[in-house]
Amino acid sequence: MDTKQPLDSDDEEQTYYQRSIQPKPDQWKKISGDVFRALGLKMKILMTVIFGGLLIGSVILLSFPHSFSDQLLDATSNDQLLAATINGSSESKTPHDKLIGGLLTADFDEPSCVSRYYQSSLYRKPSPYKPSEYLVSKLRSYEKLHKRCGPGTEAYKEATKNLGHDDDNYANKSVGECKYAVWVAVYGLGNRILTLASVFLYALLTERVVLVDQSKDISDLFCEPFPGTSWLLPNDFPLVKQFDGYGRGDSHCYGTMLNNHAISANSTPRHIYLDILHDSRDEDKMFFCPKDQTMIDKVPWLVIKTNVYFVPSLWFSPTFRPELMKLFPQKEAVFHHLARYLFHPTNQVWGMVTRYYKAHLARADERLGIQIRVFDDNAGYFQHVMDQILSCTQREKLLPQVVTQEESKVNASTNQKLKAVLVTSLYPEYADRLKSMFWERPSSTGEIIEVYQPSGERVQQTDTKIHDQKALAEMYLLSLTDNIVTSARSTFGYVAHSLGGLKPWLLYQPKDFKAPDPPCIRSTSIDPCHLTPPSHGCDADWGTYSGKVVPFVRECEDREHDGIKLFDEL
Repeated sequence: MDTKQPLDSDDEEQTYYQRSIQPKPDQWKKISGDVFRALGLKMKILMTVIFGGLLIGSVILLSFPHSFSDQLLDATSNDQLLAATINGSSESKTPHDKLIGGLLTADFDEPSCVSRYYQSSLYRKPSPYKPSEYLVSKLRSYEKLHKRCGPGTEAYKEATKNLGHDDDNYANKSVGECKYAVWVAVYGLGNRILTLASVFLYALLTERVVLVDQSKDISDLFCEPFPGTSWLLPNDFPLVKQFDGYGRGDSHCYGTMLNNHAISANSTPRHIYLDILHDSRDEDKMFFCPKDQTMIDKVPWLVIKTNVYFVPSLWFSPTFRPELMKLFPQKEAVFHHLARYLFHPTNQVWGMVTRYYKAHLARADERLGIQIRVFDDNAGYFQHVMDQILSCTQREKLLPQVVTQEESKVNASTNQKLKAVLVTSLYPEYADRLKSMFWERPSSTGEIIEVYQPSGERVQQTDTKIHDQKALAEMYLLSLTDNIVTSARSTFGYVAHSLGGLKPWLLYQPKDFKAPDPPCIRSTSIDPCHLTPPSHGCDADWGTYSGKVVPFVRECEDREHDGIKLFDEL
């Protein structure tokens, strides 16, 4: 039994410290026992305190993050806690699925691209669209192919060795084991994101390696998506200097080659240029036909310029369709899955997203996104567009009416829900009008409406780094809302709602400077629209309207015989 009593006198304390720190006779021989005993009690206490402080300090230092990378991970953990709270629970009831059901691989260094493993669940409810096991398996196979054939590999060097030389029979000499699809950046950021996803899916279907033109700002926007390799086309690629000159008049353009009978099953060129633009010729659109794909498949290098989301038209091919159905059982979720796999904002862009969200959207009970694109040569603020936005959002119960102060007293005590409205537009007047409206008068429901717009730069500045970074951040912010209203024909809006797995309210495009009636329609599909698709089938189907070829590829709700998109059968 321990009979030691608490020390409560100087004598007892002095005896305790002497017993604790005085060396034994056979230790510290160079230190005189007389000198040690001569030290005062206070000095001994001070020495003990200093020693203890040093010990505690070393423990604290060891507990600090060892690098900025650790700090990024700690910050992300805090973001996850905030996200759980926002989604209705202060504790996560299910493990964080950072790999999105296997869509992503765990082979990346997390701090180098914080958005990669957290973009799908940070501030966003789990997606109802799950990637198929077959898609996951196909992506892992593609990653191995890209690592084997990507820039810097022997296979890539072999494939590019004679690419700059004219040789009609080049492909038969130097194809090697790898084939490539080179994506060339054209048009605005929304177009680029949609088309890069389209080219990647085509590469996935045809076992090609997709390489990305880096002459623009792609590396300032997105992290590398494939582990252990790069998707950036090297600057010394032999055809880089020809990219700007590629067009329909070029002898390597596929449509022109068809017209000139310069390509056949028995004559394989060294490379071809594919023109898949909104105003492409019918000859160029033959790219989607099975017979043409048989010829194109033999060409080792494809250089592709496109500004349309051509994924829906790939389903026309009897060759691709069975594979696509295995990859995407939920047909409308094609871009949703591809975008979450491919497009991970850089840390700089992701910082913009998270800072703005925490500052303005995190505490709201509900978030509404409104994306406004005005297609007019003298675009700006138009009253009929503002009227259309109000008509749509109030008719669909997305925003309340405003009332007098007396009328608001009925609901003031029963509904104090906070709704944040995120507006994205080149023009700040639309958000300013909404903000003034709900600041000056109360809402009919008693809800508190707060309106925010991150930027309003008035002029689209494609290829200006900070402008494109802001645009990308705004697309992601829109994708984090609970409901979304987007403009017809806008690729910016298509990216935002499909990335977020949101079925948007689509604003019809105004005609004759009048607000349409009805102002908008709720989409039944989250997939983007392929604007100006092929207006014909192939061979016996020539002249068939493309919206009638297969039952799940139908006309876009926001276009009239000028676009198709994917729908699930039901």
